[in-house]
Amino acid sequence: MTMIEPYPGVLEGPAVWRGPDLATDPSWIRTLAAAEIEAIDEALRGVQRRGLAIPFVAADFPLGAASSLIADVSDALQHGRGFQLVRGLPRDRYTVEECGLVYWGIGAHLGTPLSQNTRGHLLGHVRDEGKSFDDPSARGYQTTAKMDFHADQLPMDVLGLFCVRTAKKGGASALVSALAIHNVLREERPDLLETLYQPFPIDWRGEEPEGATPWYTSPMFSRAGDVVSSRFTSRQYFESVARYGDAPRLTPRQREALDVAQEVANRPELRLSMEFQEGDMQFLNNHVLVHAREAFEDHDEPDRKRHLLRMWIAFGGDRRRPLSPLLDERYGFVARGGIPVRSPR
Repeated sequence: MTMIEPYPGVLEGPAVWRGPDLATDPSWIRTLAAAEIEAIDEALRGVQRRGLAIPFVAADFPLGAASSLIADVSDALQHGRGFQLVRGLPRDRYTVEECGLVYWGIGAHLGTPLSQNTRGHLLGHVRDEGKSFDDPSARGYQTTAKMDFHADQLPMDVLGLFCVRTAKKGGASALVSALAIHNVLREERPDLLETLYQPFPIDWRGEEPEGATPWYTSPMFSRAGDVVSSRFTSRQYFESVARYGDAPRLTPRQREALDVAQEVANRPELRLSMEFQEGDMQFLNNHVLVHAREAFEDHDEPDRKRHLLRMWIAFGGDRRRPLSPLLDERYGFVARGGIPVRSPR
C-alpha cells in the first residue's frame, strides 16, 4: 500500500476551531423561524396525504420557505466549522414516526442517504439495546456506554442525528475539530502524527460484506494534496481485531498514538460539549470532526428511553471531498450505497 507523508504545515480555516471559542458564539446553532416550521409541517402533511414511506426523495418533501436551511447547513458542513445544530422544531407536535419523516425529508435534501448496517437501515435508531461494548459484535450506539472521540465507520460525508428523546441522565455530545488535533500533534508529537498516517487494523464488528475479511486497515489521518481528512474509530474497534488470527495487531507505537490523540481531543481547550434538546438535529462533517458521547442512565419506561435517529449522507458530484488513495476502497462502499446488505447467517 502506498504511504503518504503527513501534511507538512499548520492546518488553517474555519474547520480548525477550539471549543471554548464557540461556547460563547451561538452561530453554530441554527434556530428555525416560524415560517420554516410551517413549511416543514406542510411538507410532512403532503407526505402523509400521499401515503409515502421512507425512503422517499427530496422532491417529495418540498421545503419552500425552509429551503435556506439546506443551504445554510451545507455551507457550514463543507466550508465552515464542519457542523451545525438545528434547533427549534416543536418535538411535542410530532409522533416518533412523524419525526422520522421530517428528519428523512430534510436529510434527503442534503445528499444521498446510505445503508448503516448489513440490515440496510437508511434511517438508524440510536438507543440502548442492552448490549455491551465489550461484545465484539456490538456497536457503540447499541449501548449506554461512554464513547470516545471517533468518526463513524465509513468515510461518508455527513453524520446526522435527530433527538427524539433525551436520557434520564447523561448522554451529552462532544465535538472536536480533528484538524485542530492534527495541529497539536504536529507541534507536540510529530513522530506520532507520522504514525497516524499509516494504516491501522480495524474490526468490522460483524458488518463486513459477504466474502470479505472481518477486518480492514485505514489510516487515522490522510490527505489528498492539501486536503486532510480523519478516520479515527472507537478504541474497541482496534482491540477486537485480536480475535482474528490472520489480522495484524496494533503496534506499541500505534497504541501510543491513539492514546495521545484521545488525550488531546479531551483537552478542555479543544472540545465543545452540548446537551441535546428534543427536536434538535445535529449535522457533522465526518471527515473533519470527531465526536464523543457521555455514558447515560435511561428511564425505566420504554416510551421514555433515550432515542436518537441517525442518517449517513453522501454528497455527490463536485461536492464530494477529495480523499487519499488509501481511502479509495472504503469510499467505494459509500459510492455503492453504504454498508452492503447481507443475507442472514
